[in-house]
Amino acid sequence: MARLAFIGTGVMGAPMAGHLAKAGHDVVVFNRTRAKAEATGLSVADTPAAAAKDADAVFACVGNDDDLAAVTLGPDGCFAAMREEAVFVDHTTVSASIARRLAKARARVVDAPVSGGQAGAEKGALSIMCGGSAEAVAAAEPFMQAYAARIVHVDEAGAGQQTKMCNQIAIAGVLQGVAEALRFAQKSGLDTEKVLEAISGGAAQSWQMVNRWQSMSEDRFDFGFAIDWMRKDLGLALDEAKRNGAVLPVAALVDQFYAEVQGMGGARQDTSALVRRLPK
Repeated sequence: MARLAFIGTGVMGAPMAGHLAKAGHDVVVFNRTRAKAEATGLSVADTPAAAAKDADAVFACVGNDDDLAAVTLGPDGCFAAMREEAVFVDHTTVSASIARRLAKARARVVDAPVSGGQAGAEKGALSIMCGGSAEAVAAAEPFMQAYAARIVHVDEAGAGQQTKMCNQIAIAGVLQGVAEALRFAQKSGLDTEKVLEAISGGAAQSWQMVNRWQSMSEDRFDFGFAIDWMRKDLGLALDEAKRNGAVLPVAALVDQFYAEVQGMGGARQDTSALVRRLPK
């Protein structure tokens, strides 16, 4: 049993912290909204620093670059309180630049964004893409196995975040394709369930098609990964592309489509609400 700290107990962090506790670890949590931390049923600290004191590993899953900087490098941040040999694992989707900044601030840091959404976190079946030193990832991996179906060490600091950007770029294009295919089927007067049965067994099959086709056809979007968060993630990818020279025309276009859906009141709806901008 290890002593662990988990900072950020939202829809992703809370179940992840719970899996660590179920694995037998002593977990202390912190969240800016204390009620969310208390709802986990775990020990609650008043600050990130207090949570991290004496911990063998510290995990974070917060909102954005500024939130991450605050809980790590801020006045009550965890870095000043952490033991030198403790490993810090960040599951937030943030920029590669802050991931590298944190890795320079202390020796054992892993940028480890996840894919799988709230359902994956609750089931303990997340896909985790890691950046950092081999030593840091090796120290973190036994803990991450409590809520992961797949853990891949991609490269040095920042690589985990860049890989998550690849993930979101791919999802954006696929969702637009699924949305257009669904609307085409509807405009053609086809039975959408039979269309799904026919095309989901071949080369067109994707996670988005299998898991979102039906709900999209029924105009159900009040669940899943919010468009606000997807736009944040695509923004990170587009910013990184400006630095590395990658050309992302589809990602940029779909980002603007998502802006339209935000304007339609869909900011907190699932990313599959992309279909709403296509007339029935």
